[in-house]
Amino acid sequence: MRHSHSNNIDMLHGSLLDKILIFALPLAISMILQQLFNSADVAVVGRFDSHQAMAAVGSNGAAINLMVNLFVGLSIGANVIVAKYIGKNETQKIHDAVHTSISVAVISGFILLVCGICVARFLLTLMNTPDDILDLAVVYFRIYFLGMPFIMLYNFGSAILRSKGDSKRPLFSLAAGGVINVILNMIFVIVFKLGVVGVGVATVISNVISALMIMYYLIREEAPFTFRFKDLCIIKNDLTQIIKIGLPAGLQGVLFAVSNVTIQAAINSLGSYASAGSAAALNFDFITYYFVGAFTQAAVTFTSQNFSAGDYNRCRKVFNLTTSAGLVCTGIACLICYIWKTEILSLYTVDPEVLHYAEVRMVHAVAFLWLCDIYEVPGGALRGMGYSTLPSVIVLLGCCVLRIVWVYTVFAYFKDFAMLMNVYPVSWLITGIVTMIAYYYVRRKLFA
Repeated sequence: MRHSHSNNIDMLHGSLLDKILIFALPLAISMILQQLFNSADVAVVGRFDSHQAMAAVGSNGAAINLMVNLFVGLSIGANVIVAKYIGKNETQKIHDAVHTSISVAVISGFILLVCGICVARFLLTLMNTPDDILDLAVVYFRIYFLGMPFIMLYNFGSAILRSKGDSKRPLFSLAAGGVINVILNMIFVIVFKLGVVGVGVATVISNVISALMIMYYLIREEAPFTFRFKDLCIIKNDLTQIIKIGLPAGLQGVLFAVSNVTIQAAINSLGSYASAGSAAALNFDFITYYFVGAFTQAAVTFTSQNFSAGDYNRCRKVFNLTTSAGLVCTGIACLICYIWKTEILSLYTVDPEVLHYAEVRMVHAVAFLWLCDIYEVPGGALRGMGYSTLPSVIVLLGCCVLRIVWVYTVFAYFKDFAMLMNVYPVSWLITGIVTMIAYYYVRRKLFA
């Protein structure tokens, strides 16, 4: 039996707001669940091991993203090209794009596995990781990258499903893997006292389960989305399009991660308490940002299908609705994090010094994260119309370069954690204004 069309969304006809919410909210929930399950690593070792183990696991995020984001960006290219073929109703090309995307996922995963194991200590040392957590951080980093082929399969497979409006089954896959992650965390850390090794192994197992579920869905999917191992291939034109759209997005993610690595190095220079506190609050930075990411992905997919179908008026409506809904949902999440910051941070640690640094990040960064909507959503809409390089360049200058300059000027002068965190809202606001201007300029030119 094949899956019916019940998981699909018709993005080309009918009402929009309800479909955007049906698409974006499960996607946001799935990403939030993923972060909650990942943050369980931090919480479990923070509660049942030591603040050094907590800092070792939490401080890995920027370094992991630095290496992974390029290939995650390519999955955006896979989403756009499949959505484009859906908009044009080219079934054979959909089939080819699906199998090219999975081939790219497998190759990317093994490249990341080898590179991650080889550069772990060098990269973490470069980030000024404190000596008392360096060895633990290296161990977690290397174990995490053992699961990279499955992480890539999940990301590319989910991108294929989302291209036709199915954001529910990626959520189910992630939830299943995440629940197992939490259970194994408890067993490995509390019962077997494996600490950082335990949470690392639990994360790898959960990623394997999520990836296998996504592949199961694709194997049982209706044609032309059905995946068959014997049809694995790399179609040159599809690969070119995936790279054309995905590479700038991936490079944006890499450069974003470079700036965050620089900031993490600055945090590490303040000691392991600052690293641990930042790691705890960073979980909620991610959680609020995932509402931004969900509506950005909605902007990419809905715009791509409607732009390929030539419905420019519908593209305008997609942009207005995804921007507005993103601002509302992200704003609510930011407000919750600000009001109940002490209560939710106490789930991760009861150490007063760690809590102090965590609350500072909540007030100076997480509370303003709704500003990301004003550059991410128009950037997503631009990618849906085939303009991927422009938003990446803007983010490079407005977020990455500005943050690095801030670290070596403002932070170097004040050496204050709160002042370091202020770089986030400043960079978000500047980047948002410029991206909005660019979006309206390109849209007016294209739709004319």
